[in-house]
Amino acid sequence: MKFNWGTGIVLAFILFISFIMYFLIKVNFNDKYNHDLVTEDYYKVELGFQDEINKLNNARSLEENLTCTKTTDGLLIQFPENFDIKKITGNVFLYRPSNKQLDFETPISLSENSLLVPDKRLLDGRWNITIDWQYNGKNYLFKKEISY
Repeated sequence: MKFNWGTGIVLAFILFISFIMYFLIKVNFNDKYNHDLVTEDYYKVELGFQDEINKLNNARSLEENLTCTKTTDGLLIQFPENFDIKKITGNVFLYRPSNKQLDFETPISLSENSLLVPDKRLLDGRWNITIDWQYNGKNYLFKKEISY
């Protein structure tokens, strides 16, 4: 058989397609390459997006919004000083983009104007913090990305 340009191009296409197919099969069937969705019911989450925008606008209209600070004990979340801590309710959700097993949610229960997330719960790396809280029947939302 004579090897010419046409044969070389066909062999190159076959090798390229074989490589792509091998790569796709390897990525789809190997648990090491986990490709989960951010949330299981993302359509349902999208329906509540306007409520989220309203909560963010409520939080922006505050004279003093929440602050998150990294301390030696953990992540310190400061609520506004002029709010009555007995009337603050809600949840703190910490989302780890690289590993969903590290995600956790904790209810807000305050004895002071601050909430401490212990250092042992947070590994080094990127975290997305979402604080969905209520005060006097008004809903607020605080979102921040931090590197811990």
